[in-house]
Amino acid sequence: MSDSRYALIVANDEYRDEGLRRLLSPAKDAVALAGVLSDPRIGGFEVQVARNEPSHSILMRVDDFFADRRPGDALILHFSCHGLKNASSELFFAATNTVPHRLASTAVPADFVRRCMAACRARCVVLFLDCCYGGAFSQGMGVRAAGDANVLDAFAGEKLGGGRGWAVITASNSMEYAFEGTALTEGAEPRPSVFTHALVTGLRTGEADLDEDGRVSLDELYEYVFDRVRRENPHQTPSRSVDLQGDLYLARSSRRRITPAPLPGDLRAAVASPDPYTRRGAVAELRFRMGSPDLRIALGAREALLELARTDITSIAHEAGLLVGEVALSPSPTVLEFGRVPQNSPPPHRLVRLLGPPLARNCVPHPEDDRIRVRERQDALEVSVDTSRPGALSGAITLRGPAGESVVLVTADVVPLSDRADTPAPPSPKPRRDDTPPERPVAHRSASRPAAVPATGREAPSAWVYPRAPAAALAATAVSAVFTVRAVLEPVTSGGHLADRVGDGEFWDEARSELDRLTESGMVADAWIGLLAGAAAVVLASVTRRGLRAAGGAGRNPGARAVGRALPWVSGGVYCLILLCSLVLLLGFLLSFLAERFL
Repeated sequence: MSDSRYALIVANDEYRDEGLRRLLSPAKDAVALAGVLSDPRIGGFEVQVARNEPSHSILMRVDDFFADRRPGDALILHFSCHGLKNASSELFFAATNTVPHRLASTAVPADFVRRCMAACRARCVVLFLDCCYGGAFSQGMGVRAAGDANVLDAFAGEKLGGGRGWAVITASNSMEYAFEGTALTEGAEPRPSVFTHALVTGLRTGEADLDEDGRVSLDELYEYVFDRVRRENPHQTPSRSVDLQGDLYLARSSRRRITPAPLPGDLRAAVASPDPYTRRGAVAELRFRMGSPDLRIALGAREALLELARTDITSIAHEAGLLVGEVALSPSPTVLEFGRVPQNSPPPHRLVRLLGPPLARNCVPHPEDDRIRVRERQDALEVSVDTSRPGALSGAITLRGPAGESVVLVTADVVPLSDRADTPAPPSPKPRRDDTPPERPVAHRSASRPAAVPATGREAPSAWVYPRAPAAALAATAVSAVFTVRAVLEPVTSGGHLADRVGDGEFWDEARSELDRLTESGMVADAWIGLLAGAAAVVLASVTRRGLRAAGGAGRNPGARAVGRALPWVSGGVYCLILLCSLVLLLGFLLSFLAERFL
């Protein structure tokens, strides 16, 4: 491509004459096309933009643009405006001061542009005309042709330019409309026209590089734009007139067609071997080569595995197919939800990582909506959305590469400025179950206030529980022990005395008198007191443990920690005492029953 590259973009969307309808596209067209052409990674043009200027200013700009050029220069002139014709079917380009019935003095003659191109010494000149031709108006379209405008004929004739040639590409022929994408209504948001949008998209994404050689030629760009415009609007047919020698490359492209490298001789022989074990060994080697950072080597191995998967025996074909499936396009995430975005705010960005070996990460993104912007980064894609136009956005980015295709869904809702106050704040992320809330530093708590009681669903015990409850539990345990020992010792002593009288003829008389003595001595009353005291000790011990857990003090106060360790032993002893009291009471009742029954 030439080192000297210049572009002039003429965009007029505001007209003083009421008969010329206001266009919505040109301003947006100028910004979009200028950005792509001036990008050093794409066009590398030195770009000038003339927006909403009068006819005399545009005439001077065009004259200066073509003058004093060198034979090695490449030039692009883009018109986006109304195209009008006079009674003699001469073509004019409308400026802000254009009066439809005074075209010769208020508009830019197409013949003037043609003569400037013919006198230019530049190597090649390309003229893009994204214009609406005619003089009648209709809802939903720019301008309707009222006859044969002979757009391309206006630039035919003698050779244009002193270099290798020229090209004129127009958005529509003489009897069609240059649509702006949507119906033109008052207050509608500006958006690029179908034609210019196709130009910008083809150059920015590299999709116009049809042969994937890293360069976009004029022929490739026209074929891409023609197909894109016809697909979006069958009523519009781009046309061209070209007189060029050789190919003219307008832009660079990031797309590169990968040529598979041939397999080494020994590996190729192993793949073709009649021995299935040899071929199985070749499959393992091909898998290793498919992960190579050299994409040519990786693609050659992948194609060999695909061939084995199609033609080999079942076991080897199955293994080869699985290995091919391992190297596939794997974007993460596959869904991007931008949520509600204020209009004209800085575009939000999301990162889509490309996983897998180098061959799987090699792909070209194709956004289906012009509001989705994709910037390629190393092993990732940076995705953003255009916030200039309000409304819901739901589109997709199709990723295509040598390892297949994949799709990333993109959704957003661009909210008009008037609705920003109604935009709810984004919800806070819900904590996961395994998330542990951070503990507030102790230094921020007041020394005179206890630590906050954690929410357990139950109220913490009242102030008397701690530290009075432990003392009360110990006292009740001691009372239970004393009365239980008293209730147990007397029957044990009497039992030992009666054991010495077994076999004596007076044993039963002695047993009855001993039972009467035990009953009169208050053994049963002692057992009841021990039982009730033990029950009170268990209750107080349980309340104390609950208070310690609720207050959270067992881990900080040494005394509370000691009580917490002792409480299980105290409670266990109390339970044993209650059991012993119950046995004593049962024994007393049994002796009383036997005495009354048999003695």
